[in-house]
Amino acid sequence: MKIAYYPGCTLKTKGKSLETSALACMGQLGIEAEELERWNCCGAVYSLADDDLIHIVAPVRDLIRVKQAGHDKVITLCSMCYNTLARANELMRHDEEKRKTINDFMDEEPDYTGDVQVLHFLDFLRDEIGWDKVKEKVTKPLSGMKVAPYYGCTLLRPKEVAIDRADQPEVMHSFLETLGAEVVDFPGAIQCCGTYQVLGNPDAALKVSHDILSDATSHGAEALALTCPLCDYNMSKRQDQMLQKYEGAREVPIYYFTQLMAIAMGIPVEECHFELNRESSVQLLKSKNLVTG
Repeated sequence: MKIAYYPGCTLKTKGKSLETSALACMGQLGIEAEELERWNCCGAVYSLADDDLIHIVAPVRDLIRVKQAGHDKVITLCSMCYNTLARANELMRHDEEKRKTINDFMDEEPDYTGDVQVLHFLDFLRDEIGWDKVKEKVTKPLSGMKVAPYYGCTLLRPKEVAIDRADQPEVMHSFLETLGAEVVDFPGAIQCCGTYQVLGNPDAALKVSHDILSDATSHGAEALALTCPLCDYNMSKRQDQMLQKYEGAREVPIYYFTQLMAIAMGIPVEECHFELNRESSVQLLKSKNLVTG
């Protein structure tokens, strides 16, 4: 199976562990991910200003690249990229006036009408591959590993592009169960990590992320699985600050969902780039006999 693939910027640098592990898993499943040529940054966030059409241009150009490559579907891995592309697609599909304005502005590009389907890898696995086929590829089940699925904002909101119910999502639960993990549900799974408040109000963002991790561990989680490089930054890269600031704060291993998938499928550990994770992430996997060395 061949499908268009949009990587986004961070997956080529500090988030490459998300990309390399995902592509290795796709290979195991017989999925040929065809990276778009001449892709550009999606814009990172979808503008909340109703008349801010210039920020729609970047994601629409990427969707045009999908069509130019001969595809009608595109897979994303970063949930922020997914949200931005999917919402731009919805606008182009349903708002005739704004669609015309954007197409007229991009006079050197072919007109676009919103006819590409934007998929996140999780709903692609659920709806087009199926959990049974994923399970067939699991050679090292994550048995005894208590993992909390963290959805955050952009996979579940707004409802027009949500890949699952915002109030009671199940897709990542099913994904982790398929890998053999013990799934730990917790209320904070659908709360915002603080996102870009880390720039404008870093203390507030730190507290939000700390509270989410505390919620997960209080419900018995040993680790957290997520889909977004910004969530990873707020909850993994800033853990040292949490440990220093908050009494009782605990170290929590953080993984991209595709890293856990790769481990469960027996893919070489090098594809996971755990050097970009906290050291505790590898230590936990070693304690479960899932990696060696």
